[in-house]
Amino acid sequence: MPLIAPFEAHHDRYEAWFAKHEAAYISELLALRPFVPWQGRGLEIGVGSGRFAAPLGVQVGVDPSPAMLAHAAARGIETVLGSAERLPFADDSFDHALVVTTICFVDSADAMLTEAHRVLKPGGRLVIGLIDRESPLGQDYLQHQAENVFYREATFYSADEVGQLLLNAGFAIDAWGQTLALPLPETRDIEPLRPGRGQCAFVVVAARNEKTGLPRRASDRL
Repeated sequence: MPLIAPFEAHHDRYEAWFAKHEAAYISELLALRPFVPWQGRGLEIGVGSGRFAAPLGVQVGVDPSPAMLAHAAARGIETVLGSAERLPFADDSFDHALVVTTICFVDSADAMLTEAHRVLKPGGRLVIGLIDRESPLGQDYLQHQAENVFYREATFYSADEVGQLLLNAGFAIDAWGQTLALPLPETRDIEPLRPGRGQCAFVVVAARNEKTGLPRRASDRL
């Protein structure tokens, strides 16, 4: 089952995080911006409250939490109730897709990426933003995981693990970027986007859908 209970019960607390950590939030937005296409129809998988989809121009958002979708709809997102592992869209529906930290909350990262591959057009772009488990911030989240209402049942991944998951799902990796080199309590200024991965907490990877051949049947996705 998707981890929606904390987001349903504490959606206002989730929203408050962005105001409290505004510099970190804007740093993440700026890190994502170069990788998210301006043109074409876009989907955010795990859109949450629309904090990323809206400013990045992603038109459609899917999420299993009605409370979070209400915030996203208020930000102008076309919202759809659904899970990342069974996206309620036809094959080849989108030109690009965005996933920001959602990968740590899904029941199956493999299934989510398989579904992203399915709903993206051939050559479509998938952009993933994540907290690298191997970074100091990722390690801090792990150490205090039981104390955090949102991350209590999350599964954290390293950047290298996400890269391998993308390759396994039929994507080709185009580029990596990163930001947030300082611990979160010390992040008071907006940080720049840096190339690569391995030095910062927030990592962005852009991948290309290498879909070929005929679309798979629905039965093949079960």
